[in-house]
Amino acid sequence: MAEDEKVNIAGIVTDVGNTKMKKTGSWRTEIPTVNMDICTGCGICKQFCPDGCIVIENKKCIIDYDYCKGCLICENVCPFKSITSKREDK
Repeated sequence: MAEDEKVNIAGIVTDVGNTKMKKTGSWRTEIPTVNMDICTGCGICKQFCPDGCIVIENKKCIIDYDYCKGCLICENVCPFKSITSKREDK
């Protein structure tokens, strides 16, 4: 095997925090959506997002769907239940 064809052993993360280098949104089967009428911009979802694809702008949560994998941690941690999910149609 050539040096540039390294194979990672399953379950080992070799480049932590590399999500922003690869658009991974196509992996998603569930998509989180934010109800802007309920969102307070508290930032808890941003703190827990493992892919760093949530920002708070004008006191509202904005999800970058190019990088969101649909893990729905944001939905589970939102104390105001402003984030819900649905099956994504592709």
